[in-house]
Amino acid sequence: MPSADASTDADATPVAAPDESAAPAENPDCQDTLDLRLSEELVAFIADQDGAGTADGTDTSHRGVPVPASTPQDDLLDHVGGWGPATTPAGVFQLVPVRVERDLKLISRWMNDPAVAAFWELAGPESVTADHLAPQLDGDGRSVPCLGVLGGTPMSYWEIYRADLDPLARHYPARPHDTGIHLLIGGVANRGRGLGTTLLKAVADLVLDHRPTCARVIAEPDLRNTPSVSAFLSAGFRFAAEVDLPDKRAALMVRDRALRTVL
Repeated sequence: MPSADASTDADATPVAAPDESAAPAENPDCQDTLDLRLSEELVAFIADQDGAGTADGTDTSHRGVPVPASTPQDDLLDHVGGWGPATTPAGVFQLVPVRVERDLKLISRWMNDPAVAAFWELAGPESVTADHLAPQLDGDGRSVPCLGVLGGTPMSYWEIYRADLDPLARHYPARPHDTGIHLLIGGVANRGRGLGTTLLKAVADLVLDHRPTCARVIAEPDLRNTPSVSAFLSAGFRFAAEVDLPDKRAALMVRDRALRTVL
C-alpha cells in the first residue's frame, strides 16, 4: 500500500528524539532482531504488491452513523468492521470501514488540509483520494480504511493493515500477524490537545483485543513529524528504529502486547 504518515496533533510542540535505549532489553517481545522464518503464505503476500484492501459490510446504526458488520473479505484482520465501540476519556469511539459513496468527500477534504497534505501527499481533487482508497477497497483485505467516529461524529481517518503482508515488511524484522496503523485527525479543532494519543491507545487496544495472534502493533510515521512520534510514545508505543522507506525516513514505533499491562 502507499506509505502514509500518521498525522495526529499537527500543532503540538516538537519533542526531542526518543531514546531507543529506554526499551526493556530483557523482554523477548521487545527484541526486533529475532530471525523470522517466513511461511509460504507470507512470502506470497509480500511478493504481491498490487494493493491492500477490504470490503464494506451491511449497515446498522450507531448514533446516526452507518456501522458495517464484519465481512468474509476482511478476515486477514479479524473483521475490523465488527470490532465494536471503545470507551475512551474523550467519548465512545468506533472504527467504521470506509464506503466511497458516503465518505469520499469528507476524506478528500481532510487530505487537502495543508497540515495533512504535508505528510500524506494526497491533496487535489476527490479522484486523488479515490485512487488511494481503491486498491484497499478492491484488494484482498490486508488493509482496511476506516473512519474514526467519536461520539457519533466522523473525525479521523485510519488504515488498519497487516504490516507483515505489506511492503513495509521488507524494511524491518517483521513477525507474523504484525498489525500496522496509519492515522490522520481530520479537524483542526481536534489537534494539539492530546486526542491523537487517546485514540492511538484505544485503537491499539482494539487490535490486541480482537487479534489474539497479533503480538505487536506497528506504526511508521515520518521522522520529521515529531508531534506524531510524540503521540505514539504517549500512547504506549516505543521507538524501535529509524527506517528508510521509499518515500520517507520513518520512525518505527512498536506497541508490544507483553508490555500492555505496564503502560
